[in-house]
Amino acid sequence: MALTQATLEGVAARTAAETVRVYRPGPTVAFGRLDRLRPGFAAAGAAALAHGRTPVLRLGGGRAAAYDRECVVVEVIRAQEKLVGGLEERFTDLVALLQDGLAAAGVDTEVGELPGEYCPGRFSLHLPGGPKVAGVAQRVISGASLTTGVLVVAGGDGLRATIADVYRALELPVDVATAGAVADRHPETSVAVVEAGLRELAARRYGTMPAEPATALRERARELRPALAAAGV
Repeated sequence: MALTQATLEGVAARTAAETVRVYRPGPTVAFGRLDRLRPGFAAAGAAALAHGRTPVLRLGGGRAAAYDRECVVVEVIRAQEKLVGGLEERFTDLVALLQDGLAAAGVDTEVGELPGEYCPGRFSLHLPGGPKVAGVAQRVISGASLTTGVLVVAGGDGLRATIADVYRALELPVDVATAGAVADRHPETSVAVVEAGLRELAARRYGTMPAEPATALRERARELRPALAAAGV
């Protein structure tokens, strides 16, 4: 997450190239900045830790989201001349990429918010009739934009258990049954295959991705890490 922030700053300053990242994250609960204002925030962080997930503050908007190595994250970091404009197009573009990646794996999905879903949004991606399997968020700073998609391929039971405890601590309503993974209905789906497919699609759609981030970005990421920790947890 700190590396993403460092890259966003670099693209904004025009010292780093526009970048697409496709990766499998560690076990995490990423809290929105509004979550931090909830009276149960510390308890929610403790709940995340109890499920073996590191609590952090997410860069994009939205409420708490949980993910781990059975998920795939796609991040698109672009130069942005204006703070306004392009929001809808960036959401639509990344959701389409996730849908195309799943379609290539034989999985049909629909776009839209399910009643009672965690981290709700109208660009959520779900299996027909549910559950939600992906969410998309954005952050725009002066000079650059970040669009992030998190796709839950497997591990639905662990996700539901985490969401139930975290949202209970935050005192936020949620229908845990709307949370899930692609493998809940498509157990044959491989995380590695989905990741490879999304990487190939992203490379074709956005151009060549750098294999390794520059040393300067890694150094900046190390500086940023403390600020992204879920303070108070």
